[in-house]
Amino acid sequence: MNADHRSTESGKNPTTGTTGEAVGVPANGTHALPVAKTPRPALLPGGGKQKQRVAVIIPAKDEARRIAATVRAAKAIPHVDLVLVVDDGSEDSTQHVAREAGAVVVRHSHNRGKAAAMETGAAVVAMRDVADRPARLLLFIDGDLGETAVNTAPLVDPVLNGAADMSIALLPPQPGAGGRGIVVGAARRAIQSMTGWTPTQPLSGMRCLTREAFEAATPLARGWGVETGLTIDLLRKGYVAVEVPCDLRHRPSGSDLKGQIHRANQYRDVQLAVGARRMRSAIDALSGSKHSR
Repeated sequence: MNADHRSTESGKNPTTGTTGEAVGVPANGTHALPVAKTPRPALLPGGGKQKQRVAVIIPAKDEARRIAATVRAAKAIPHVDLVLVVDDGSEDSTQHVAREAGAVVVRHSHNRGKAAAMETGAAVVAMRDVADRPARLLLFIDGDLGETAVNTAPLVDPVLNGAADMSIALLPPQPGAGGRGIVVGAARRAIQSMTGWTPTQPLSGMRCLTREAFEAATPLARGWGVETGLTIDLLRKGYVAVEVPCDLRHRPSGSDLKGQIHRANQYRDVQLAVGARRMRSAIDALSGSKHSR
């Protein structure tokens, strides 16, 4: 696990522990586990810990071929008691296949984009949370992971144990991927310039978050800028993120025309998300300077 960043104000630099555990580097140079901003669930009257559950949220569009395997694998992740598929306007049988595989399914009547699907999923999970129990952690995964979806399990532990508010999957190289790193590089540089942290895979969509952290980042950036915007917003608010290696396989975009168009759309949405956050930061700074006079 790569330990990452709470905020730029501490001046900490992330490192990678040789044991795979998250390590931060405090000012005194000693190694210590990071501590999440989200408060831990209250102890039970006898002093025991309350069991915190996990909801898997799968935004999906036209994933009928792989969604059943993804759902079944997600149900096998420890602590998961709810697998929710948000069918974002599919034109195939995604919703029916997912439901038959054991998922709870909600559907958008037309395609509204990943950010809207994530927000819908989180809202449905909130309605199913019980008032006197800790809110479920939210584990977002892609619908095309198939059997490898179970390998997102390592994302849960750092959030469940209070070491992070958000964990992000580090994927191995994907066969057939046709990108040249232009979009990834742009997202990485933007996050670094605005937060002080340099993520390895800033566009990774497999993430586990606390309910508090998710709500702190809403409304989410639209389109393919959702992950970049989510990371910037949370780190600037003092939440802790970590990157965790996960052995996942999904359908990468190739080097054909369809893949090129996809990456162009990604680049546009990342720049829009970053631009909106730079604008917001400038307005906040201007407002603060006026109030200090």
